Amino acid sequence: MVAKTYGSTVSGVDAILITIEVNVGQGTSFYMVGLPDSAVKESQQRVESALKYFGYRMPRQKVVINLAPADIRKEGSAYDLPIAMGILKASEQVEFAELEEYVIMGELSLDGQLRPIKGVLPIAIEARKKGFKGIILPQPNAAEASIVNNLDVIGVENLEQAIGFLEGELEITPMVTDTRDVFYNSLEDYEFDFADVQGQENIKRAMEIAAAGGHNVIMVGPPGAGKTMLAKRLPSILPPLTLQEALETTKIHSVAGRLGREASLIAQRPFRSPHHTISDVALVGGGGNPQPGEISLAHNGVLFLDELPEFKRTVLEVMRQPLEERRVSISRAKVSVDYPANFMLIASMNPCPCGYYNHPEKECVCGPGVVQRYLNKVSGPLLDRIDLHVEVTPVKFDEMTSTRKAEKSNVIRERVVSGRDRQVERFKEHKEIYCNAMMPSHMVKEVCEINEAGKTLLKTAMERLGLSARAYDRILKVARTIADLSDSENIKVEHLAEAIQYRSLDREGWAG
Repeated sequence: MVAKTYGSTVSGVDAILITIEVNVGQGTSFYMVGLPDSAVKESQQRVESALKYFGYRMPRQKVVINLAPADIRKEGSAYDLPIAMGILKASEQVEFAELEEYVIMGELSLDGQLRPIKGVLPIAIEARKKGFKGIILPQPNAAEASIVNNLDVIGVENLEQAIGFLEGELEITPMVTDTRDVFYNSLEDYEFDFADVQGQENIKRAMEIAAAGGHNVIMVGPPGAGKTMLAKRLPSILPPLTLQEALETTKIHSVAGRLGREASLIAQRPFRSPHHTISDVALVGGGGNPQPGEISLAHNGVLFLDELPEFKRTVLEVMRQPLEERRVSISRAKVSVDYPANFMLIASMNPCPCGYYNHPEKECVCGPGVVQRYLNKVSGPLLDRIDLHVEVTPVKFDEMTSTRKAEKSNVIRERVVSGRDRQVERFKEHKEIYCNAMMPSHMVKEVCEINEAGKTLLKTAMERLGLSARAYDRILKVARTIADLSDSENIKVEHLAEAIQYRSLDREGWAG
């Protein structure tokens, strides 16, 4: 007898439906076909032990399991539960009325308990798209799957519960989540607030401009000046996630297995801060079984690289293309997957190895040429892709002890959202563009028009600083954002002047 069950596999951040066909006939062999990897093949032992634990048996006949389509590689242990169900039906131990109405996924332990799996959200989305009644999966994954509406999400703790439900002997209430309610109630749950930062008004201004236009930032300053503190608070002033962005972000974290137990929708913009010892693959994604890297986990949020010159040069160079294209393509001999990587890059670095070059009070002890060599660790092409270069100076004692209340994040966020609204209106006919930083070069000339006085100022700045063509575009984009924050239709000279001051690392002789 042939029985069919349905599972799913994840490719990139999307799911593909897998049909699991089980045939029990004459003979004594066990075959599994359809490009299973070792973890899938080993399910035979887990399934057999789980069936025996609940009083069922593994057929002592020829069992053939086909995972279709056969040209897609099946990986992981999440096929245990659908295989067990297929074997029970094909061997006529149990009669399931609605087996083919559900997508079934779950890893079995030897005593038949179910362990949580990765990639549940894209699998649930695919199940609804293909018209299934519901999805049966481990209880800890039910909250994540219930984000998808119009789909019965049945969370089960063990094999016996799954069998009882499909036989109709056990009633399990589908888990339902009011996605919009969860989303809107969690939007303001930020751990860090700009109100905690005393002084540093010029850096807060730069952060506000960066948030409003989606610009990348590098902060240069001595240890303890507050670079990390400021970076951690950036997500709190970014425009709130839309429901669509929240779903995209949750899908990526689900595929990477980073959501945790009982997790639901991600409602805050992610903040990722990898250590400088990170490898190329861990940053951009990939591996034998491709997984999203840190730049994809930071999608719709912030990627913070602390101590930028300490990162391996190869790691920084592989980031150049994703910064431009806002996605990363992982190509292997047999598979090619795309991961979104639309993030804001915030980097920080000391001005020199000892950390005190240009410090107002402490003296730098680095020898001649050392400062320049240190700065050269960060390549020119990467610096060109960073719109704002900000010098961070230590907070004065008077500012630290001041009782004056600093501006709260939600006040700054209101101005940022107002600036973004102007950009959304400006780019409404361009689906892929929603902030100034995303403008392609041909659009910059059209959107960032400047008057004669502005052209003269920019020409002088370009000649004195020796700026590249890309840096020229960056200055115009930043000036456009400053004008948006000022609610100005045109870019004025003062907007340009402020934008030019954020190219400090381009100044000749900055490092002596």
